[in-house]
Amino acid sequence: MGNISQGRSFEVIRSPLISEKSTFVSQFNHYVFKVSIDSKKVEIKTAVERIFNVKVKSVNTLIQKGKKKRFKGKIGSRVNVKKAYVKLEKDNTIDVSVGVK
Repeated sequence: MGNISQGRSFEVIRSPLISEKSTFVSQFNHYVFKVSIDSKKVEIKTAVERIFNVKVKSVNTLIQKGKKKRFKGKIGSRVNVKKAYVKLEKDNTIDVSVGVK
C-alpha cells in the first residue's frame, strides 16, 4: 500500500489546515492536513513524502465529527472531517503558506 499514484496522492491530501493550534505545533516539526475520510496512515505518509519531497517520521489521524446545526428551522449536519498530524524527520520542513511547486 506504500506505492500510490500521483493522482491518488492529491486525493489523499486535501489541504493544509492553518489554525492557532497547527501554527503552535509547527514549531515541533508537526504539520496538520485535511485528508480524505477513507485514507490510511501509510497512504498519508507516502502522499506527503511524494508531494513535498520530505521524510515523514510519524502520522497521527483523527476524525472530527460534524456538528448538528439548525438552518431556517430545519436540523442539518456538517460533514465529518479527517485530520492528519504529520511529524517530519529532523531538518525537513514544509512551507504550507506557499503551496506545491
